[in-house]
Amino acid sequence: MPSTRTKILAALAAAPLVIGLSACASGAGADGGDDVVRIGVVGKSDPQWPAFEEAAAEAGIEIELVDFADYAQPNPALTEGELDLNQFQHIVYLADYNVSADEDLTPIGSTQIYPLGLYSTKYESVDDIEEGETVAIPDDPSNLARALLVLQSAGLIELEDGGSIFSTVADIDEAKSKVKVTPLEASLTATSLPDVAAAVINNDFVEDAGLSFEDAIAKDDPTDPNALPYVNIFAARADDADDETYLKLVEIFQTDPEVQAGLDEASAGTGVSVEIPVADLEASLADVEDDTRAQG
Repeated sequence: MPSTRTKILAALAAAPLVIGLSACASGAGADGGDDVVRIGVVGKSDPQWPAFEEAAAEAGIEIELVDFADYAQPNPALTEGELDLNQFQHIVYLADYNVSADEDLTPIGSTQIYPLGLYSTKYESVDDIEEGETVAIPDDPSNLARALLVLQSAGLIELEDGGSIFSTVADIDEAKSKVKVTPLEASLTATSLPDVAAAVINNDFVEDAGLSFEDAIAKDDPTDPNALPYVNIFAARADDADDETYLKLVEIFQTDPEVQAGLDEASAGTGVSVEIPVADLEASLADVEDDTRAQG
């Protein structure tokens, strides 16, 4: 299956990321005592990962994928040295973690950007949702704000001052909104569908809930030039940002055809592969961290 590979130009990327490294670069694993690179993910069964393991092995790099059940775990595990890298989050999520935990995890490469979708088992369109119904959204701050923006774009709520990546449920103008909003842990929004009118569900949990990406009744636009903070990334500890083995793994992930085909399959063609210069990722992270601190 061909990849939907594309580059978001203008504000998203001035030039493709180019990494010229030896295929046989070697680095220490998280315990410092072996050459196995431990990578934290959410959704190890996704089809891109077997292809990535094989491509890495062909380049002389042994990796171990460590699967996590929810988004709250991979960053602390990376901070504590239980992992070498993780790949599950966008820049906004990483910024929120770094500020709240006073850490300095850093992006070392971009992967994809995914639209965030609204799903329902009761209604076939947003227009059918009745006044006063309840919609579930992820409760982690970064995805919560993005979910609120999706609901606003769909005409279900109105946010004071138009909303931002820092919007909370407190910013909902209830008098001008059609639905009520209930934040839930991200993995639970899908299972809440029988009890709510609709739910914003992160891509990692859509197919696990027996849904397809085409079932979304509303979603945001991943090609919006303002979407850079929502680009998914490989993250490392700051001291490891220039590790040649880790950067080689990013290059493999971005360029291997089978990995890209797996990504396309995993997102049913909804994910957009991007190669953003690391300097742009770092700058975006710094900006969002500064804004996050200002919000506090």
